[in-house]
Amino acid sequence: MIDAKIPEGNLADKWSNYKDSSKLINPANRKKLDIIVVGTGLAGSSCAATLAEQGYNIKSFCFQDSARRAHSVAAQGGVNAAKNYKNDGDSVYRMFYDTIKGGDFRSREANVYRLAECSLALIDQAVAQGVPFAREYGGYLNNRSFGGVQVSRTFYARGQTGQQLMIGAYQALMRQVSAGKVKTYTRHEMLDLVMVDGKARGIIARNLETGEIERHSANAVVLATGGYGKVYYLSTLAMGCNTSAIWRAHKKGALMSGVSWIQFHPTCLPQIGETQSKLTLMSESLRNDGRIWVPKKAGDDRVLNDIPEEERDYYLERRYPTFGNLSPRDISSRAAKERIDAGCGVGPMKNAVCLDFSKAIKEQGLTKIEEKYGNLFRMYDKINGVDAYKEPMLISPAAHFTMGGLWVDYNLMTTIPGLFALGEANFSDHGANRLGANSLLQSCVDGYFIAPYTIPNYLSGELKAEKVTTDHPAFAEAEKVVREQLERFLNLKGRFSADHFHKTLGKLLYDKCGLSRTKESLEQAIVEIKALKKSFDHELKITGDEQVNSELEKAGRVSDFLELGELMCYDALQREESCGAHFREEYQTADGEAVRNDEDFCYVSAWEWKGEGKQPELHKEPLVFDTVKLSVRSYK
Repeated sequence: MIDAKIPEGNLADKWSNYKDSSKLINPANRKKLDIIVVGTGLAGSSCAATLAEQGYNIKSFCFQDSARRAHSVAAQGGVNAAKNYKNDGDSVYRMFYDTIKGGDFRSREANVYRLAECSLALIDQAVAQGVPFAREYGGYLNNRSFGGVQVSRTFYARGQTGQQLMIGAYQALMRQVSAGKVKTYTRHEMLDLVMVDGKARGIIARNLETGEIERHSANAVVLATGGYGKVYYLSTLAMGCNTSAIWRAHKKGALMSGVSWIQFHPTCLPQIGETQSKLTLMSESLRNDGRIWVPKKAGDDRVLNDIPEEERDYYLERRYPTFGNLSPRDISSRAAKERIDAGCGVGPMKNAVCLDFSKAIKEQGLTKIEEKYGNLFRMYDKINGVDAYKEPMLISPAAHFTMGGLWVDYNLMTTIPGLFALGEANFSDHGANRLGANSLLQSCVDGYFIAPYTIPNYLSGELKAEKVTTDHPAFAEAEKVVREQLERFLNLKGRFSADHFHKTLGKLLYDKCGLSRTKESLEQAIVEIKALKKSFDHELKITGDEQVNSELEKAGRVSDFLELGELMCYDALQREESCGAHFREEYQTADGEAVRNDEDFCYVSAWEWKGEGKQPELHKEPLVFDTVKLSVRSYK
């Protein structure tokens, strides 16, 4: 059942061999084929625009009021590429190895090498679109470093890299809209996948402005709907981010992989109250010049600037001297949690650590730091009313990125023929931990450079297939299921809002399947989530009707989060090792480092939905390492 379809040949030649041998479609025939793309972030917009440029008919869906409001705009720090402009020893192979190691050797070699290889073309593509990357005085593109690497390969547009890349993808998409090759459906939410003869042939969507249920058919469906970190409720993600598109596809037969591999970003603003609804990301780029510390003495209540240097614990520099403050995210977040749990946290809730720029300002000057990070400092001041040029920023780990997602093969196709998953919606490139600035890279590479080869390769075999319209019985059946769920939500006469259940689930998962987990906590979480699901099915209260109703939208998303949360715990429970962002407390060294078990767990988990109330079934894709040697991941 699990076949990654990795091409033959040497690692460095696999993608070239694939492109050379992939099947093509005559331009006249492309006009006859329809493709649905759900999601308009970097992966979705770039994929839709590129396929439309080739001549395919594209339907583009997003639940926002504009494609430009997709969550890709929130990415700040940069995008990686192995250009070696700094002449500091970078290469495609080094970037490949850094990414494999950063993911704790839990990703496919072939996919990761392709990511590094395609990074070279992305920067040229973005510059041609007008993305205003930072430049040195002489006009050359500038680079900075991110966590887990020892070279400078991150291209950036101040603290707005995601937004600027998104504008480039958006303008490419709008060009195709004007050309009549893309039809956009804003304020539409996908509520089910439609399958005909075992293949993805359309979706059921709800118009969020009218409440109308719509049917849409196509020859292939692409899901580029982002990650599910909002399952924790408090996260760096936008409030609307959800798992519903990929989860509904999962329930139709698409396997889910690495579901418990969720990254907590170490550089976020801490929670400041119980009524808070989201957390704010502060770019990892700040760790190039900011130094992270806590008071050495637990419970120290002095003003931070009054704590002398010798009484500060620069714990990342102490524990990981080679990488220091630019240690990978999973390691940095766990180290912060360890210090906070030890009573050394700072801030009103004692749940934060310090990010201090005093040394950098003294050495480089205030003007230089303003040039690099000015917009981030202004954002911090606007939110907290604190001038971080004069006193340390307070930061804390927060749920951020999901390495897990729909299982895909080398073609980015799920286990459902004709259903593709791009960007953060799939699991393919990052293993158990993502390196900073690789998220924007994967989204762009999947959309601009990979899917435009792999989707036509699939569609070439569909040219003679019978055209499926929305009159097919499969559409009626899928629509019936969607309507029944919405009616059931509206008919419940409970006492609690969807937000109540979402907050409860989020806290439960953070405590028992968060930065660290244990066998006992995971078993408890599964029991408690089952009980929470029962309560949701009886105690949910939806105000309003079936038309414009944000509470009804939330109910569907939270229902999916509850089922996903249970699967996350099953995934974490069966993986009896610590790797990357998955830290089982039972499997650690004496000094608190992760202990991997390559003999028993060197595989990608792929979970199959078995039905309501039934335990999911685990499938395994063995990971084979022909090029790199499995080793203990150390940043000391």
